[in-house]
Amino acid sequence: MKIALDNQKEKWNQFVMENNGSFLQSWQWGEFQELLGRKIWRIEMAGLRGLVIKHNLPLGKSYLYCPRGPVGQISPNGFERFLEENKKIAHSEKSIFFKIEPSRSDLFDTETRSDLFDTTFFCKNYKKRLYQKGLTSIQPDKTLILDITKSEEELLSQLHQKTRYNIRLAQKKGVTVEESNEKIDDFLRLLKQTAKRDKFHPHPQVYYQKMLDVLGKEGMIKLFLAKYQSQIIAANIVCFFGSTATYLHGASDYDSRHLMAPYLCQWQAICQAKKLDFRFYDFWGIDEKKWPGPTRFKKGFGGQEVDYPGAFDLVFQPIWYQVYNLARRVL
Repeated sequence: MKIALDNQKEKWNQFVMENNGSFLQSWQWGEFQELLGRKIWRIEMAGLRGLVIKHNLPLGKSYLYCPRGPVGQISPNGFERFLEENKKIAHSEKSIFFKIEPSRSDLFDTETRSDLFDTTFFCKNYKKRLYQKGLTSIQPDKTLILDITKSEEELLSQLHQKTRYNIRLAQKKGVTVEESNEKIDDFLRLLKQTAKRDKFHPHPQVYYQKMLDVLGKEGMIKLFLAKYQSQIIAANIVCFFGSTATYLHGASDYDSRHLMAPYLCQWQAICQAKKLDFRFYDFWGIDEKKWPGPTRFKKGFGGQEVDYPGAFDLVFQPIWYQVYNLARRVL
């Protein structure tokens, strides 16, 4: 039984990686979502795979979500079948809508996207109920991806002058970086400080704990910790999947900001990804209006800006969908 499951898991991940899919479509991400209490479906059809996650809402409602998917060679007919399958699931689960956030690929570039989304992809049965760029996207609409196939010297030379200076300053001050998935409490302590300081709402603590417990054991998630005089003052959670290492979460101690530990912590994560033969480092979201500070920090490391197509909602219950959007605006 376990051998069969392992084979299924390996085949799924192999398909996702061969089609440049995100870790959000990996088999392990589905397992992680299940441990968070969410129901999932792995939809397979010729040339197409899609992990779909059920998110519960108040009043017994829910929505279905396919993050950075589906993956594969998406033909109009194949994608219509994928939507039909989700329509069946939505009916049985009483879901209000199905949210899809496509990954970056040639099928979703600017030239092709307008034609596919306006005509072929969403035929007359769907077109009137599809809302491009809904109230919010769950994943970032824009990110920064660094090519790390170059030498460390080349990467260093491409850094913003201030970023390079801050990395060296942290080293000169005696800051060191280690990797340890066992020190989740230190990360949570720093995250609490950072969330209060930067005024954002982090995931519940159990989210990060299960992420490190489940994905950490798989080697997908690594926790990088910056230390100064035996005290942990900055931490990053980085995901390793396919050819890309992705910077997911970061936190730091404000009182130690003069030591520039976040710069060194980020640089060491990049160097580790390079040593493990990963090709890209994804900084996982930039937005100069919403996150000016973090965006400025990430841009200091260089990289290419990448835009995603955005979120698309296929609505099954229009009235409840309006209620959902109204509640999102109020909250």
